[in-house]
Amino acid sequence: MTRVTASLSVSLDGFSSGPHQSEELPFGEGVGERLHRWMFEAGDDHAVEIAANLAPDAFIMGRNMFGPVRGEWADSDWRGWWGTEPPFHSPVFVLTHHPREMLIMEGGTTFTFVTDGIEAALELAVNVSGKHGTVGVAGGASTINQYLAADLIDELRLQIVPIVVGAGDRFTDGLDHFGLAPVAARHHRLATHITYRRLR
Repeated sequence: MTRVTASLSVSLDGFSSGPHQSEELPFGEGVGERLHRWMFEAGDDHAVEIAANLAPDAFIMGRNMFGPVRGEWADSDWRGWWGTEPPFHSPVFVLTHHPREMLIMEGGTTFTFVTDGIEAALELAVNVSGKHGTVGVAGGASTINQYLAADLIDELRLQIVPIVVGAGDRFTDGLDHFGLAPVAARHHRLATHITYRRLR
């Protein structure tokens, strides 16, 4: 059966980004790269976690994670934060309210824009992953929140970073249940990694 995972870096107060995200401030005001220092400054110490984040056979992300463009796509040639060769090397399904043609990038990444909601995006991702594959819900907070609320995530990996952000997006906002139990933890000075899993 296809496994659905998610991974998210969060501050001590639970934020995965600050307010007012833009092309100049992809993680919002007051955040910069602080939430991802563990990855950029100590990648060798976190090789297992980085590999796990990139391991899924297909990905789902929200439009906010794909980029800062809002509304209709007609006047934008935005192709994501990651340059011509994004790190996914797999199909990526982007949740949006506005149709857009598929983007085919270098290295095997394709961006397909899904307007029919989270279940439709998951069905598409499962179809390309296969029944023994893995689908990664890449973020951001609102997208992971929706999949958790619908009980569609089997494994959640949090990277808890020792900073306080104060405002922004939290993946727990509005959740009235969690449904996952902690099964593993590992500490590093830049992040504490906790894995939560659905116990069947």
